[in-house]
Amino acid sequence: MSSRIIPVQPFDYVVFGATGDLTKRKLIPALYHRFKDGQFDENSRIIGASRSKLSEADFRKTAREAIEQFVEKEYQDQAVIDRFIGIFTYVPVDASKPDESGDLGAALRDDPKVVRAFYLAVAPDLFEPIAEYLHSKKLYRRDARVVIEKPLGHDLESSKEINDGVSKIFQEDQVYRIDHYLGKETVQNLLALRFANTLFEPVWNSAHIDHVQLTVAESVGAGTRGYYDESGALRDMIQNHMLQLLCLVAMEPPASDEANALRDEKLKVLRALRPITNGEVAKNTVRGQYRGVKSETVSVAGYQDELPEDKKGSRTETFVAMKANIDNWRWAGVPFYLRTGKRMAERVSEICIQFKPIPHSIFDHAEGAPRPNKLIMRLQPNEGVKLMMMIKDPGPGGMRLREVPLNLSFAETFSERTPEAYERLLMDVIRGQQTLFMRRDELEAAWAWVDPIREAWDRSSEPPQSYTAGTWGPSGAVALIERDGRSWYEGPLS
Repeated sequence: MSSRIIPVQPFDYVVFGATGDLTKRKLIPALYHRFKDGQFDENSRIIGASRSKLSEADFRKTAREAIEQFVEKEYQDQAVIDRFIGIFTYVPVDASKPDESGDLGAALRDDPKVVRAFYLAVAPDLFEPIAEYLHSKKLYRRDARVVIEKPLGHDLESSKEINDGVSKIFQEDQVYRIDHYLGKETVQNLLALRFANTLFEPVWNSAHIDHVQLTVAESVGAGTRGYYDESGALRDMIQNHMLQLLCLVAMEPPASDEANALRDEKLKVLRALRPITNGEVAKNTVRGQYRGVKSETVSVAGYQDELPEDKKGSRTETFVAMKANIDNWRWAGVPFYLRTGKRMAERVSEICIQFKPIPHSIFDHAEGAPRPNKLIMRLQPNEGVKLMMMIKDPGPGGMRLREVPLNLSFAETFSERTPEAYERLLMDVIRGQQTLFMRRDELEAAWAWVDPIREAWDRSSEPPQSYTAGTWGPSGAVALIERDGRSWYEGPLS
């Protein structure tokens, strides 16, 4: 089976922050793969823009090095790379000094058939100056698109300020707030699983589902990235990635797959989340911070060890677990357990739907009790979907019940390469398809739910719970779910 590549219109993609890490690691490799697969050709242009005084040849060299470093060797085709690099150009731009910048307008085509897109791979405090620069230089068009990256604020108030700055120039239907998790194939398959099959939707409710678990675990640490200490796991992961996943699991069926129809339903979920405030914060949330490990065979620095001297003693959380409730008819009484952290036992992102036990077992004398069914969607790595079911173990000698998976492995089922999230999202911008991008009211509803948790933590004298690097987090996370008579799912997908 091979995927069908649908070409996009010719475009001028302007990437601000063209010399930054995101551009090198994600954007250039993603665009290369789309070019290699024939989704666009030499009629499109990629225009780098940043404060660095580079020549076009310098930027093309940087782009080539990014492909060589971050694209798998088996997909590097020198002839294709040469053609791809040929559509790159570069303009030095400092939005705070427009008169000292290069002529970006000369690199853009004034053709309504050529899509004009601006990717702001820069710090959020530059979003408004860049938007104003584009307007002052008459580079803004009503049909232009602008892509903005997180962090979109550190609370509701700052988020509003950032969005207000961008919206002075760009209308809401022009703004693409990117969350790369929504571009993952398995995340989109959650929509297909729910709404393209009759099997699951009738049981996708509190009558049949006991609880839901969402885990996004990283085996790497925070390192020396200064921004992480200003954000922490709550802002970095829960407020965006994990709440978006929760919305896709919990939302009502939209009327269509049109962007606003889907985003309307996600917004309803965010607004139905029961607030976690005051005394409920200590009961329903756990925050942790990893400590180092040192032995003869392994040496891993703790979070405090990685911080500069002026940050020592930081109470920034590198782990969060929480119990959330959605107060609507579909999900009343069904807890959603969220867990994310750095330096955990393994790198894994997955959703586990735990169904209720059978109401009555006829297998009183069988070996092995029936276990409740589970539906597990693995987002990364080893993407796939698994349904855990009970069967009879083959052989004579009585009834022996055994739990086995019905397993869909993407790698085994689909022979072709699975595109990375940024590949789809970058092309969706050109298509004008906003389904996988956050709307402003979604973003603000998420901040409104998260802010009271952060404020309660800030008022508390309790520091984050310590957990050993390479484990599944602090003991408090285990207690959070086990006091409800449940446990975290930590099984393999295959």
